Formats: sequence, C-alpha cells, structure tokens
Amino acid sequence: MPRKSELVDQSTKTEETNRVVLRTRKRKADVATCLQDLDEVTEGQSAKPYEKEACWRSVANCMSPYRLHSTCTNPDDMVTSSSSSYMQCRFKNVLATPTRASPLPVFCWGNHEEVWNILLKKEQAYSRDKDVFQKHPLLQPKMRAILLDWLMEVCEVYKLHRETLYLAQDFFDRFMATQKNIVKTRLQLIGISALFIAAKLEEIYPPKLHQFAYVTDGACTEEEILNMELVVMKALKWNLCPITIVSWLNIYMQIAYLQEMYEILIPQYPQEMFIQVMELLDLCILDFRCLEFTYGVTAASALYHFSSCELVHKVSGFEWSEIEGCVKWMVPFAIALRELGSITLKNLNGVCPEDLHNIQTHSNSLLLLDKALSTQALLLEQSRCSPVPSGILTPPQSSKKNNTLGPHEDLKHLQP
Repeated sequence: MPRKSELVDQSTKTEETNRVVLRTRKRKADVATCLQDLDEVTEGQSAKPYEKEACWRSVANCMSPYRLHSTCTNPDDMVTSSSSSYMQCRFKNVLATPTRASPLPVFCWGNHEEVWNILLKKEQAYSRDKDVFQKHPLLQPKMRAILLDWLMEVCEVYKLHRETLYLAQDFFDRFMATQKNIVKTRLQLIGISALFIAAKLEEIYPPKLHQFAYVTDGACTEEEILNMELVVMKALKWNLCPITIVSWLNIYMQIAYLQEMYEILIPQYPQEMFIQVMELLDLCILDFRCLEFTYGVTAASALYHFSSCELVHKVSGFEWSEIEGCVKWMVPFAIALRELGSITLKNLNGVCPEDLHNIQTHSNSLLLLDKALSTQALLLEQSRCSPVPSGILTPPQSSKKNNTLGPHEDLKHLQP
C-alpha cells in the first residue's frame, strides 16, 4: 500500500512528463512550420494577399533569387485559380545579377565561371554617384582634378603602386557621395586620408603617418588624418575592397597575352603597352564624368583605343553597344595623349625592373586635361553645327568607301 507522499510524488512526475511531451511536440511543430515548402506556406497564408509586381525581364546566364512581398492593401488584385484553392502569386526579382560570358580560361585551382561572377557582383556592390557635385554646391569639378593630380605626385614621391592610387580615388568618390556641403578646405584632408587607408591595404611597406602629414605642408596634422580615416571608413561601411580600373585592365591584358595556362598569375603582357593604356586612364579619371561608367567599362574602353573591338570583346565580354558611350567620351583624351608622344618607363631607384609598370607616376596631367576638355568642346560644337541629313541613310558603294580612320581608331597601333 503506497503512502500518500509517494502518490503525490508520482502525480507530480506525471505532470512534469506531460509538460515535457507537450513542449517537445510544440517545438517539433515549430520546426515543421519553419521547414515547410514555400508553396505550402503560401497556401496557409490565405489571409495575406500578395501584391502583383512586374518581374524583371529574363536575361540569359542570370542568377535570379526571388522573394515574396506581402501586402493587404489591394485584395482585389489577387489572381486565384479556378482549378485549385490556393492563390497564384507573382514574384519580384530582388537579387538578380546580370552576367556576361566569362572570358577567363579554365583554372586548375577553381571554377573560372564562379570567379568571374564574383568579380561582376563586387563591381555592382561598389557603386558611385555621377551627380556627386550636386550635393556639394561649394565645390567644382576642377577641384577634384587638382586633388587627384596631387595624389599622383605623392604616389610617385613615395613609389606607391597604381592600385594604391586608384583605391584612394574610389574611397574619395564614394565618401563624397555619402556627404553633403563639403567645403574645399577639407578636400586635401579627405584625399590624403583616403591615400593613407589605401596604402595600408595595398603596400607592403606603406609610408608612416608623419610622412603623409609632411607632404601636406602643414595643412593636415597627424591627429586630423587619423580622425578623418575613421570618418571615411565608417561612411564607406568598411567596404574597402573594390575591383579597381587597374585590376580590370590587368585581367583584360593578361587574357589577351596569356600563352601558358599555368602562368595565369604571372603578368604576360608587355610593360610598354600597359603604361600607355594606364596613362590614358590616369588622364580620364581627372574628369568627373568618369563616374558615369563602371570600372570594367572604363578599362575596356581605354584598351579599345589601343587595340580593336574584337579583342575587347574577347577579353571582357562587352559588346560594342555597352562600351560605345565611354569610348566616344575618351576620344578627346586620347587625342591629347597622342599629341604628347610616346611614353616610356621611368627608372626608379629601389624598384625592380619587372615591377616598374605597377608604380604610379605623375605627368603634366592638368595641362593635358585642359587640352582634352577644349577638344571635347570643339567636337561637341562641330556636331551641333553639322547639318542633319534628310531622307533614308544608305551606305556608300564599296568602290567609293575611303580608308580613313575615325578620331579614336588611329590610336590602334599596338594590337597584340
């Protein structure tokens, strides 16, 4: 005969066991709900109608994740099926990543398609604002050109790499897009702080902080550079690894000159060819209109002026329609650079010969920029004054075609 205390203990244990079982069943039910298929969840959520939204048009070779957008504002817009009780919902593409065919060769250490798609995704993630000067009415585009030209000179003095300069240029442009009403007295501090960040990321032995403060001739102190460094990185949300113009050009030229697959990571292109294209890019980035184009398009357009459309398509995957605007915009800069003559490698003490083309150099870029802008205005005026032909345009006969080249085609003398 069990005692009363034992009966109480047994009833207490039974209640606790029932609670555990109920809690376990409830948890399993929650897990089952979380693991339901999307269609099953849609069936059960009949109380939440979905708004019909236009889908992005389908593009070949396009990865398109989808997500539902629920709303209760337009219940009349629901489209129901007569053959079943569940709703037919429209989906909106929110993370589509348009891609172009990969020109990369087959790798023995990775998937070349995956590598190419990563490059394209990163380029889309680091966007810039072409209307940045509308946020800073006290600034002029010429001030940006003067600052970047001075940064080129600083890079040559400290023998910094081209990648360091173009990282600093990217940091500066993206930072300015996040701010408003910056005064011109702050530009030098922002620029040298951007170069300070870029040097720590790219250089093996970056200059010391006091060296960056020294080149400003007392305009910026070490403490001000450190404070601005933190402000810039916070504004950029610590996104400090874009695919720069230099990186894209390296990829394009490496593909163009690659002969041995196992030497994919070793530069195969001639240094003279590389520095001539880079001189054109150094001049082009001084113009704020470069913000209208992505880095990949800018590098491909510069290469076009020294090669051909077929080669650019082979190494970048771009069609002519995708780079046409940038190529035409570069014409005045290419003409100004051609008048300067051929460019040779500079001998820099302490730099190995195979790395000379990677060191940023400085030339009289502001004078060339003025010439290019003057040529650009002249070409624009000529296009406005030229009479517009009437009727249907027909191409001339083959016997009447001349062999003259356009203003941007006469530079194509360095085809590989």
